[in-house]
Parts: sequence; C-alpha cells; structure tokens
Amino acid sequence: MGAVSGDAATSVVIVDDDPLVRSALTLMLGGQPDLRVVGEAADGRAGLAVARELRPDVVLMDIRMPHLDGVTATQELHRDPDPPRVIVLTTFDADDHVVAALGAGAEGFLLKDTPPAEIVAAIRAVAAGDPMLSPSVTRTLIDRVRAGGVDDRAAVARERLDRLTDRERDVALCVGRGLSNAEIASELYLSVPTVKAHVSRLFEKLEVTNRVQIAICTHDAGLV
Repeated sequence: MGAVSGDAATSVVIVDDDPLVRSALTLMLGGQPDLRVVGEAADGRAGLAVARELRPDVVLMDIRMPHLDGVTATQELHRDPDPPRVIVLTTFDADDHVVAALGAGAEGFLLKDTPPAEIVAAIRAVAAGDPMLSPSVTRTLIDRVRAGGVDDRAAVARERLDRLTDRERDVALCVGRGLSNAEIASELYLSVPTVKAHVSRLFEKLEVTNRVQIAICTHDAGLV
C-alpha cells in the first residue's frame, strides 16, 4: 500500500460495475487536493488486478459485481502483504452484506446515497487508519450483534481479550469506543506511534484485520 505522509495525496482505486458511478466518484474526488484517483475497474476480478498493480492507499469497492463480488475481492486483497484499505460503497445495507464485508477486512462501509462530503471524509479517515461506517450501517451492525448467540459470542470475545496485556486491553476498549489514534494517545498519555504499535499487536492477538473487528470484539464481551 502506498504510504501517505506529508503532503502526498491519498491514492484511490474505484471498483464498480456502473460506469456512471465510477465517473461521478472520479469527478467528486478530483476536486480534492489531497485525494487522487489512480485507477478504476468494472468488476471484482479486474479490481483485484488493478489494485495489485497500482497499490493504492484506498479502494472503493462495490459489492454486487460480475465475475467476482466485492466481498470476495476484499478478502483476496487482504491475503496480500500490506493490502490497501477498503471501503465498501454500495446500495445494499443488509445484515449479511455488512457482516461479510467487515469480516473480509473492509474498514469502511458506506451507502451510495451518503453525501459527497461524508464520502470524502470517510476516505481520509480510513487512509489514516480509522474505520468509518454510515449511521444506518452502524445500526444494522449493532442489531446483528444483539441478535441470537450473545452468550457464546461474549465467551469467545472475553477469551480473546484475556490474551492482551492491561495496556493493550485499554487501547482495545478505546478502539471499541470509536476513538482515533490521536484521541487514544491523549486519553492514555501515550505517543501516537506507541498507540499504532499497540493496535498492530491487537490485530495479531485478536486475530482480526481491522479496527472495526476489534470494536466488535469489545462489544461482544460487553465491555463497551
């Protein structure tokens, strides 16, 4: 994944089977000085090839596409070393889509009717390492977490959190509350690089691929 530092623009690849959507997103992002669309694709398989060739910072990924759906494409990308961050941008917010996309490694899930300014803000946030979910998707996710099998999920989540040191647990709870790295650093009196190192260890110890999955774990355990 291309590094974002200093004044470097965040590189974006758009993967969507609707050419009008791709054009609209390209036009919208083209007006942002800190974002740069470097490529696009009309289906999941082509999207994989483009992302692997161009190594963007962020991929905007549709779900329902020919040849390879967006969830599978996201999952494939996250098997690569240093994968791009993925935001699923779709017209569908059904439970299964949300959970499958986040489980595959997506770090954002937005509906296509999200206001342009919020899409731009989401790309910036995800590029900086913070997850971004649209409000309706957040409600869907919370409802899913609350539904059936709560006791089993709570037990599994608590077992996973028991693997953490006290400080790692503190960081995990802050992630569960939706705090950014800078906010966690301020609250726990740590440096931002130290927070980033703790989050990286959380990925490893909790066997997750993004911050949203850390948050789900803390919610399942009943700690947030």
